[in-house]
Amino acid sequence: MRRPLPERGSPWPGLKTQMQEMGSGDVKWRDGKAAVYVFNAGPDVEQVQKEAYALFQSENGLGPVAFPSLKRMEEEVVGFGLALLHGPEDAAGSVTSGGTDSITMAVKAARDFARKAKGVAGPLNIVLPRSAHPAFDKASALMEIEVRRTPLKDYLADPAAMAAAADAATIMIVGSAPNFPYGLIDPIEALSDLALARDLWLHVDACVGGYIAPFVRMNGAPIPPFDFELPGVRSISADLHKYGYCAKGASTVFFRSADLHKFMIFDFKDWPGGRMVTPTLAGTRPGGAISAAWAVMNFLGAEGYREKHRLVTQARARIAAGVEALGFKVLGDPQLGILAFTRSDVDCLALWTRLRERGWMTSVTTEPRSLHLMLSPIHAGVAQTYLDDLKWALEALADAPAAEARYS
Repeated sequence: MRRPLPERGSPWPGLKTQMQEMGSGDVKWRDGKAAVYVFNAGPDVEQVQKEAYALFQSENGLGPVAFPSLKRMEEEVVGFGLALLHGPEDAAGSVTSGGTDSITMAVKAARDFARKAKGVAGPLNIVLPRSAHPAFDKASALMEIEVRRTPLKDYLADPAAMAAAADAATIMIVGSAPNFPYGLIDPIEALSDLALARDLWLHVDACVGGYIAPFVRMNGAPIPPFDFELPGVRSISADLHKYGYCAKGASTVFFRSADLHKFMIFDFKDWPGGRMVTPTLAGTRPGGAISAAWAVMNFLGAEGYREKHRLVTQARARIAAGVEALGFKVLGDPQLGILAFTRSDVDCLALWTRLRERGWMTSVTTEPRSLHLMLSPIHAGVAQTYLDDLKWALEALADAPAAEARYS
């Protein structure tokens, strides 16, 4: 219901209490009950996020001359990411507001590169697997670019299908590391070979994996090449506010060279207010998001990230084993923090609804219908609770009348 702005202001203590009451019905993510939306690395990281954000919450990253501190912090955060993702010496990037922003700016850069550097005229298209994030469709809708989605092979991108779909008007092909629906890393090496053979711009969407996969590899897992280590990769998106455990909204977008990065930047001179230069989709850039990212990355360091991600992969392995013991099939071979699992004899959407009764907020995958978890370090301590509640939900669903058990 719409209500007018109060005629008089209210004291903060009362407003704070009111806000806390509003949040009382939200998912208890601090208790580990959320496996989507929130990345819970623990109260120590949460404290750093909040205090670092508050220190620069009024500053604006749009003005590097006014706020050289934010410029320095952004440059260092970008440098951290490029070092993790094997960025060449000339590689460049920017902090953005989130994965959709990063993906949109990568598509914009690829479009402008195709128009200005390669002279591609007429309608343009991008080629991506069915599992790629809808942010590519959003970016393409904004820029009137055709989206060509190709079928999957074992829940992964099929390079042969993508090669068949690409043509002279293709400005970008996409692989995910990992894809969101299944948590699986696409065959980026094969896509890199395709990109080099056909002179195609390969973007790797590592929004989920960019700040976990390098550390899982350091912990000994056989993570395949997926970043600038492969010569065909021209750009990468990686979200700081996901497995970088930074405050929302913060992501990064990287380019193999500074020359490619320039195609992302918006530079407008013909305006009475003077020249306007924005490196990302946003104009105003919240200083708190940049400062919190810098603080969290320095607070954790490589050792801290390795330990946090060790907890994530331990939780994933324990839950994968537990759901298989309950008769589920894990889709593919997830190596990071996401897994999806299904049972042909169970309506997983109805099961998801039952789990909500126990306070769990997770997500689902629709092809096939599956339960979907995006795990955080806290889940290492509540994995058995989830498995116990999953068993309860299975039994409750089996005991329910058929009309109650069906959720379509």
